[in-house]
Amino acid sequence: MTGLTITALEPAELAGLAWFLDAASLPSADLAAPGRLFFRFEADSLVGYGGLEGEGADRLLRSIVILADRRGHGLGRALVATLEQQARDLGVERLHLLTTTAAPFFRALGYADADRGAAPAAVAASREFTALCPASAVYLVKAL
Repeated sequence: MTGLTITALEPAELAGLAWFLDAASLPSADLAAPGRLFFRFEADSLVGYGGLEGEGADRLLRSIVILADRRGHGLGRALVATLEQQARDLGVERLHLLTTTAAPFFRALGYADADRGAAPAAVAASREFTALCPASAVYLVKAL
């Protein structure tokens, strides 16, 4: 596998991310809201997208999507590892996420199940928690 190249998305590029998220049945309604950083990942060509939301020591890992024809080659693991490094560089201590379909994938990367009611206030107040993800979504946390 070739190394991943990461590029921060400009506001005009969010429509492309939204298209891929919508196709994967993932939330896209709040991409342009403040406090979000989204990235495009490439390895010779587009691999996928991912982002971070929030400020401070606790942030959301969100909008992880790997293009269908690029799945199964370890690129998702590499994408998450790259986002985790971005988070560390920003001083993030813990990443939080909600998922309805990918809990086993994230658990294999060291994310642990957590009580949704115990989420830090800023994370619990996010649109991901309050409106975009169903109450049935699995809540996972990883200390960086």
